[in-house]
Amino acid sequence: MTSVTISEKYQIVIPKAARQALHLKPGEKIEVLVYDGRLEFIPVRDLKTARGFLKGIDTEVPRDKDRV
Repeated sequence: MTSVTISEKYQIVIPKAARQALHLKPGEKIEVLVYDGRLEFIPVRDLKTARGFLKGIDTEVPRDKDRV
């Protein structure tokens, strides 16, 4: 875990390892949530980047034989 320091203007620098792991780029939006006494930063992704992320998922739904 890496610690960051809040500046006088309440700004922080996201550590390089976290930026690389989340593929963050300058100018991207991040949602800030307060949850259970902590801050959570969630990148806002464009729908175009989500295309194909469910590729290969099993879409078969088991059904009862009398419900065909």
